[in-house]
Amino acid sequence: MKFDGVLFFPVTPFTAEGAVDVELLKEHIGSRLPFGPGGVFPACGTGEFHALSIDEVRTVVAAAVEVVAGKVPVVAGAGGPLGHALAAARAAEEAGADALLVLPPYLVTGPTDGLVAYIEAVANAGSLPVIVYHRGNAKFTAAAMAKLAANPKVIGFKDGLGDVGLAQEIVTAVKATGRTDFAFFNGLLTAELTQGAYRGLGIPLYSSAAFAMAPEIAKAYYDAYVSGDEDRRNALLEGFYAPLVRLRDQTPGFGVSLIKAGLRLGGLPVGSVRAPLVDPTEEQLVELKAILAKGYELAGR
Repeated sequence: MKFDGVLFFPVTPFTAEGAVDVELLKEHIGSRLPFGPGGVFPACGTGEFHALSIDEVRTVVAAAVEVVAGKVPVVAGAGGPLGHALAAARAAEEAGADALLVLPPYLVTGPTDGLVAYIEAVANAGSLPVIVYHRGNAKFTAAAMAKLAANPKVIGFKDGLGDVGLAQEIVTAVKATGRTDFAFFNGLLTAELTQGAYRGLGIPLYSSAAFAMAPEIAKAYYDAYVSGDEDRRNALLEGFYAPLVRLRDQTPGFGVSLIKAGLRLGGLPVGSVRAPLVDPTEEQLVELKAILAKGYELAGR
């Protein structure tokens, strides 16, 4: 499975009554496809997987599959309690997804062997290949990832932990297995801020929540990143991404909340976030609007 471009993590729009707004979701995804995402990841972190029922996961993934229509891979989220993860994996396959992003298990912390068993259980739930999400209580060792890489259904590794030394060990260990089809992703929040360093580790791909909110800005950064235009890349980092991260860090969960707020500011009524996340205050919205305006200026819009 090949990923070529910014990895797009769409939000899940909700109606005023709190239901998934399927038509708005299709509009949201369809409007971003012209900007060339390398893959679409519905019902994952930015899509509030933590707050979706299995039926909602199926609905969200099916909508994404319909709109994407085979143009790029569709990778759905699966994780949390093992039973929920298995059900999500089956629902995503029924909806037509191409692969799964396996999010961390719920709450409990087990040994590495247990994490490997968790990934293998999700992989065995159906025929879809899986990508490992290294984050929170799902912390994998280099040896564990080498073991998982022996399974051809495990096709990727997404680092959301930020331990660059461990990430380097994992990249080296997986490559030593002889796998040439294994994808490595930077999955830190607002990954653009750290992607320069991650490229040096042998992790060329990154997820972009900002792409869901402002694809023009995210694409401008990506183009500068792949072309080696460091002046433009750094200007976007300093003028847009760094201020966005400072605002994001004011409140837990703003990695998602700000993206939905930015979409609403741009005229797409995607609704609020679900609990336990919260929406930005009016003062924070004013700050976000100014950050976006600067980003669009730098992107040449």
